[in-house]
Amino acid sequence: MEQHSNILKYKHLGIYTQNENVVYMREDCHVCISEGFEALTRIRISNASTSIVASLNVLNSDVLLPNEIGLSDAAAKKLNVSDNDTLYVSHLEPIESLSHVRAKIYNQKLDYNAYNQIITDIVEGDYSNIHLSAFITACAGDRMDIDEISDLTKAMIASGKQLNWNKDIVVDKHCIGGLPGNRTTPLVVAIVAAYGLTMPKTSSRAITSPAGTADTMEVLTNVTLSSEEIMAVVEKEGGCFVWGGTAQLSPADDVLIKIEKALDIDSEGQLIASVLSKKSAAGSTHVVIDIPVGETAKVRSEKMAQKLKNHMETVGNAVGLNVKVVITDGTQPVGRGIGPTLEAIDILKVLKNETDAPIDLMERALLLAGELIELSGKVEKGKGTETAKEVLISGKAYEKFLAICKAQGHFSKPVLAPYKIEIRAEKSGSLKRIDNRKIAKLAKLSGAPQSKSAGILLNVHLNDKIEKDDLLFTLFAESQGELNYALEYKNSHNDIITIK
Repeated sequence: MEQHSNILKYKHLGIYTQNENVVYMREDCHVCISEGFEALTRIRISNASTSIVASLNVLNSDVLLPNEIGLSDAAAKKLNVSDNDTLYVSHLEPIESLSHVRAKIYNQKLDYNAYNQIITDIVEGDYSNIHLSAFITACAGDRMDIDEISDLTKAMIASGKQLNWNKDIVVDKHCIGGLPGNRTTPLVVAIVAAYGLTMPKTSSRAITSPAGTADTMEVLTNVTLSSEEIMAVVEKEGGCFVWGGTAQLSPADDVLIKIEKALDIDSEGQLIASVLSKKSAAGSTHVVIDIPVGETAKVRSEKMAQKLKNHMETVGNAVGLNVKVVITDGTQPVGRGIGPTLEAIDILKVLKNETDAPIDLMERALLLAGELIELSGKVEKGKGTETAKEVLISGKAYEKFLAICKAQGHFSKPVLAPYKIEIRAEKSGSLKRIDNRKIAKLAKLSGAPQSKSAGILLNVHLNDKIEKDDLLFTLFAESQGELNYALEYKNSHNDIITIK
């Protein structure tokens, strides 16, 4: 228990900081003065039952009295406090695991115990964003060997809940990313669950893209489920498509992803640890990894893909996963929609076997679903894609998709954004190149993924013959301002789509 002089009364301020714990105190507060606290100091806040670590913001206004303390909404929720509750404030004890972060900064090799200490402190909330940034940066740039990646993955698995399905075969898949519109996951889940396999799919939100699987599926159903709710849905329907953030599966990953997004960094070692820790924690046994390769995809060369493939399979084996890596074409976006709602529309068109469904998205989903069916040993090698296609064409995959959505809470039809503009070809020729990164940025500038119905509806693919004034794509936004902002970027980047 803290000294009496370190007691302050809580006052609700209603400040939203996402998941960041922030504490607010007056600069003339007796605790600030006596303890020598300065702005951005990490301090411990406690009540009778629990404690958290938070970053200090110092006020010089009358929002708080000198004997009051405020918290961000996230911090207040974790402490479960109400107005006038008593809180105790103290210095944060030294974080010993930071010595390992400093060692990694100087490129020293870390072992499992070191990574476990780091991940434990991250999950406890002891690391500030500065500490997290230092750790992520120290691990980037090919600075982790295969043993370190395996140890980091194991530490991340151990940091949270682990689901157990009491089954010999539980399947999963993941795409490394970098391809706008590549929303195969919901299709694969629907197909393999309809076939009879168990696939508890947890997905992340977008890191650097216009939509993650969780963002897209949130258009159609509830994706924020607890681990107990995930278990119930999968027991009933054989599959799910949920955001992994609330399930407490590899919780350190969700913290690290937010910082990676801010830094726009996706290091190979942490990417592997992120993907495989989530798969293992979700109780998966057999996993297919899709690595698209293209000059503007996340993985740009066959050599890089082969290295990642070898590392994925080696680390998978080290943590008890049967991993199959598939290297695919990453030269252009997949499907037509780029952005949560537009991608959801593509998914439904494929599931309903509609005549204007995007063929490339369907074929890629069938390939991956087929690989999973083969990996499970349920069909002989070479028969997986054909089996997956039979399930899709029969309508069973669509029925299963709707059933899973309803088991997760509801099924909602997607609605497009109200503002749009058509972008047409300024000359005739052949479509030679689509820049994945720039078209993804254009979709983000239109508001995606925060604005669910914003994004791009693509009307062309590589090698198409283009006539002047042909429709290339349509930009959607939820406000005229966002539409204009995206249009400015498009007008200053004529190489998003190259016609020669």
